Amino acid sequence: MLSRIVSSYEADPALQQELMQDVSLALWQALPKFKGTGSLKGFIAKVAQNRCITHVAKAVRQPRQAVLDENLVADGDGLEDSIYRGQQRSYLLQAVRALPLPLRQVTTLALEGFSHKEIGEALNISENNAMVRFSRAKAALKETLKQGQANG
Repeated sequence: MLSRIVSSYEADPALQQELMQDVSLALWQALPKFKGTGSLKGFIAKVAQNRCITHVAKAVRQPRQAVLDENLVADGDGLEDSIYRGQQRSYLLQAVRALPLPLRQVTTLALEGFSHKEIGEALNISENNAMVRFSRAKAALKETLKQGQANG
């Protein structure tokens, strides 16, 4: 879960590893503060999201480089299927990274299987707000992926 959250905020594999270390440290420091209200998984996701947001905020102030994540190609039955699935994952990951931060947060958590209620708790928003944001995110992703297929 953590690696998927991290990869939705950072495209560069080397920086993903660095961010994962930062997230791990933040979790280690925050774990004593977990009071048992809500799920541990939700608490962990919230800490990871917050650390990733801080990372993004720092990165915005620096010059950007776009690097395609070639490591997402899955093992499959055939080479063509594997390449196709890898391309689809790459397109989806790029589309998620292009979402505005509030939509990216709910999408990342939804892709991890969190309910709208759990997403709301993790992000300190209402369950209804989580549903609305995810609905907007899905629409934006559909449009982005549709445009990508038309151009590619």
